[in-house]
Amino acid sequence: MTGVETEFTPLQSLAGGVLIGLSAVLLMFFQGKIMGATGILSGLIAGTAPGDRGWRAAMVAGMIAGPLLVLAVTGQMPVVDVPVSWPMILAGGFIVGIGVTFGSGCTSGHGVCGNARLSPRSMVATVTFMITCGITVYVIRHLVGG
Repeated sequence: MTGVETEFTPLQSLAGGVLIGLSAVLLMFFQGKIMGATGILSGLIAGTAPGDRGWRAAMVAGMIAGPLLVLAVTGQMPVVDVPVSWPMILAGGFIVGIGVTFGSGCTSGHGVCGNARLSPRSMVATVTFMITCGITVYVIRHLVGG
């Protein structure tokens, strides 16, 4: 069994975290909305209150434009190396969708915004995400051999 090497990128991770936090604060300040990625996307697709699609479309467009901005600044697209097959990616996405539904939100909504607001529900959800993630990584890497 070969090990999976994880690249340690503290500066890029810090910059990404600052940008996510800043966007969450700005969305709350200007729109009074919580920045949960799945809620933003589902509201854009399924529709919500009148006049609510504009800011949702802007957020999704910003998420899509991020890699294009990296390309413009650095001259190359960000490298994304996912060491699993497409069926595993689709299965993972399906499982995440179930978790988002039962958890009433995603990691960005609970982990970033909910914890910042000291929401007990978000604190429990975030601890649950982290424990589940740790167990999943252990099982996949050490027991299944992925």
